[in-house]
Amino acid sequence: MSTTSFILIAVLYYVVTIVLLVGVLNLISHYDKKKYSKEITELERDKNLIISASILSELNKVEPLVNNEVMSDTYNRWQEKFKKIKDEEVPKITDSLIEIEELFHNKDYKNLKEKIAQTELEIYYVKTKANFLLDEIKEITLSEEKNRETITKLKISYREIVAKYNNNKDDYNEVEGPLELQFENVDKLFSTFELAMDKNAYTEVGKIVRAIDDTIGNLKIVIEETPSIVLLGKTLIPKKIEDIKKKSQKMINDGYNLDFLNLDYNIEESNKKIVDVFQRLNVLNLEDSIFELKTILDYFDSIYNDFDKEKKAKKVYEDYSRTILVKITKLQKVNNNLYKKIDDIKYSYDLSDEEASVIDVIHHELKDLRVDYDKVIDLYRSKKSYYTKLAKDMEVINVKLTKTEEKLEVALRALGSLKEDELRAREQLDDIKSVLKKAKNKVREYKLPVIPKEYYIELSEASMAIGEIVKELEKTPISIKVLNTRVDTARDLVLKVYTNINEIVKTAKMAELAIIYGNRYRILNRDVDLGLEKAENSFYKGNFKLSLENAISSINIVEPGIHKRLIEEYKSN
Repeated sequence: MSTTSFILIAVLYYVVTIVLLVGVLNLISHYDKKKYSKEITELERDKNLIISASILSELNKVEPLVNNEVMSDTYNRWQEKFKKIKDEEVPKITDSLIEIEELFHNKDYKNLKEKIAQTELEIYYVKTKANFLLDEIKEITLSEEKNRETITKLKISYREIVAKYNNNKDDYNEVEGPLELQFENVDKLFSTFELAMDKNAYTEVGKIVRAIDDTIGNLKIVIEETPSIVLLGKTLIPKKIEDIKKKSQKMINDGYNLDFLNLDYNIEESNKKIVDVFQRLNVLNLEDSIFELKTILDYFDSIYNDFDKEKKAKKVYEDYSRTILVKITKLQKVNNNLYKKIDDIKYSYDLSDEEASVIDVIHHELKDLRVDYDKVIDLYRSKKSYYTKLAKDMEVINVKLTKTEEKLEVALRALGSLKEDELRAREQLDDIKSVLKKAKNKVREYKLPVIPKEYYIELSEASMAIGEIVKELEKTPISIKVLNTRVDTARDLVLKVYTNINEIVKTAKMAELAIIYGNRYRILNRDVDLGLEKAENSFYKGNFKLSLENAISSINIVEPGIHKRLIEEYKSN
C-alpha cells in the first residue's frame, strides 16, 4: 500500500473520530438540558403551591370569629406570618429561580446543580412553614365541627351511663351522692361548652372537651365496676370470711393448730383494705379496687385448700405415728439381740472392726430416730405445731428409718451367711471324705500289680487339704474366707485323686482284657506274641496305658479293626 493511501486512511479515521465525539457531546448536552429544564419546571410549580388558596380561605373564615382579644392577637399573628411568607420568602425563591434560569441558558451546569439543590431546600423550608400555618388556622376553623362531633358522641355515652344508673339504682346506693354530684358537674360542663362556643373561645373549648371526656370516662368505669365492687366487698368476701371463721374454729376444737395461717391478722387487714376501697369509691376513685378485692377473695379461697391440706396431713401424721413406732420397736428388738451377741459372733467368726461396727452404728441410728420420733410426738401433744409440719417431720423420720432397716437386713444376711458357710463347710468336708474313701476303695477293689507313685503324692496332698479344713473349723474365731478357700482346695485335690485313680483302674482293666483276648493269637503269629509280651511287661511295671497300646497294636495285626472296637469300648467305660 502506498504512502498516500496510508495518509488518506489516517485522515478518514481522524474525521470519523471527531464526528463521533461531537455527536456524543451533543447528546450529553441535550440530556443535561432536558434534565435541568424538568427540574426547573418542578421548582417553579412547587414555589407556586406555597401560597395556596387554602390559607387565604381559612384566614377569611377566621375573621368573622374574632370577637375577643385572644382571637384578635392570634388572627393578627397569622396575618403577619402569611404576609412574611408571601412578601419576603417567596420573592427570595423567585430571585433564586431567575438566577437558575440564567445559569441554565449559559450552560453553567456545575453551578446550576448546586443552585438547584439550595433552592429545593429553601422551597421545602417555606412550604413547611406555610403548611404549619394552615394547620394552626384549621384548628380554629374546624374546631367547631370537630368539637361538636366529639360532644355529640360524649352526650350519647353520657345518656347511656345515666340510663344504666337510673335503671339499676339499687346497685349504686353506696355511691348515690357522689354520682349525683358528678352528673351535675357533667351537665355544667356541657353548658360551659355551649357558652364557650357562642363566645368563640376556642382556646378554652379544647380544655372543656377534654374535661368532659375525662369525667364521662371515669363515670363509665364507676358505673361498670361499682356493682362488682359492692358485690365483692359487701357480700362475697364477708360471707367467705364468716364461713372461714366457723370452719377454722371447728378445726381448732378438733385439735388443729392453725396459728401458721395468721387468720385473725389477715382478716383484720382484709377488712381494712375493704374499708379503704369503699372510702375511695365515695370519691369515685376505683383505681385497682377490683384487683385488690379479687386478690382478697383469692386469698380466702386458698385458705380452704390449706384446711384440706391440714386434714390430709393429719391422716398422714397419724398413720406414720403408728407405723414408725411399730417399726422402730421391732428393729430395736432385733438389733438389741444382735448387739448383745456381737461379742460371741466376733469370738466365733473372724469379723473385721468395720463389719462388727455396723451393728453399733445401726444401734445408735435407731436410738436417734426414736428421739426424733418422741420430739415430734411431744410437739403434737403440746399443740404447738400444725399437722402439715408434723407429717413432713414424720416422713423424714420414715425415710431415715427405711434406710436403717435396709442396713440391718444387710447385716443380718451377712451374719447369717457366716453360720451357713460354716455348716456348708462341714457338710462339704463329709462329702470330700466320702469321695476320697471311694477312691481308696477303688484301688482296693481292683488289685493293681503296681500303684503309680503319683497316686500316693496326690492322695497325700488331698489328705493334708482335708486336715487343713478340720484345723480351720477347730479355730476360734473361724475365718470364713479362709475356710471357704480350704474347702475349695481340698475338694479340687480329692476330685483329682478320684478322677485319676478311676482313669488308672479303667486303663488297667482294658489292658488286661486286651492281653487275655490276644492270647488266642500267640501261637498263630510271632509278632502278636512279641507284642503281647511287651504289653505284659508294661502292665506289671504299672505302665497300663503303654500296655494297652501294645496289646491293641498286636491284636490288630491278625484282626484288623479290633483297635477301633477296643478304643470305643474303652471310651464307653
